[in-house]
Amino acid sequence: MTRLRNKAALAAIFAALVGGALPTSRAADAAPEPNRYAAALAPAERFEVAGVLVERHGDKGRPLILIPGLASGSWVWQDTIRAFSSDHAVYVLTLPGFDGRPKAGPAPFAAARTAVEELIARRRLDKPVIVGHSLGGILALAVAEDKPALVGGIVSIDGLPVMPGTEDLPPEQRAQFAERTRAQIGKQPPALFAQQQQAYMRTIGVLDMSRADALAQLTARSDPASVGAWAADVLTLDLRPGLKAIQAPVLAIVPYLDLDSAQQGLTPAGKADYYRALMDGTPKLQVAIVAPARHFAMFDQPDAVIAAIRTFLGTL
Repeated sequence: MTRLRNKAALAAIFAALVGGALPTSRAADAAPEPNRYAAALAPAERFEVAGVLVERHGDKGRPLILIPGLASGSWVWQDTIRAFSSDHAVYVLTLPGFDGRPKAGPAPFAAARTAVEELIARRRLDKPVIVGHSLGGILALAVAEDKPALVGGIVSIDGLPVMPGTEDLPPEQRAQFAERTRAQIGKQPPALFAQQQQAYMRTIGVLDMSRADALAQLTARSDPASVGAWAADVLTLDLRPGLKAIQAPVLAIVPYLDLDSAQQGLTPAGKADYYRALMDGTPKLQVAIVAPARHFAMFDQPDAVIAAIRTFLGTL
């Protein structure tokens, strides 16, 4: 089984967090066109829980909590809302500092972890299924560790209990990496942040370049200092010791693209095995490969992601 231990892999992960190299294109400077991904479905209700924006769609069936990833907003989940809101009460979160929301405070991950748990308690949600992308998936795992009896299921799309490539780093080295990341992202002026979001989406985010540019316009609405703080929190995190406490079934959706994974010698089965290894100890774990797809699998393969979620819900 391939393990991402070498310096090149760590450099790639760091580049992914900060947006990678700047693109040679000047597309980011062009006059903006209407963004086809910016339109959001009108929620039935909108409220806040400890600084986290919550938008509710639908009002029946097992509740779903949808949590976007780093620098993302509810626009990530528009297809998912359409697919499930007729049969489920869908609560879509936007985290502090993202998508034009007010800046995140100190220790944003811990604060959001508490906020999601407060949402479940305040609304008396009965065994909700938490669906998270990337950072959102990590947050879902954390809540399931804290409140195992209250969570009915977890779907994590490319979100793991420890940042891949850092799993063998000692805590002090991981903390140093986190602080470098916080500084590098957090000090970026808006124009540079926008350019690096474009580079990230083109190389890590999605397959289609026009889609990448449109989505980068949306992630660029986030506050760089908040994005840096969130990234640092995630890099210092290691949830693996608590995975054994999770009682709910967990589905890990693994995006796979030959072009990207071949650089690390990973076949689809090899990447699935690597994710299983990082999730080792999770009592009820399922792993599903979605291909061809990059990090934002819900845009590259929307039908496959929705089908995987629907199948998972049918097993609960």
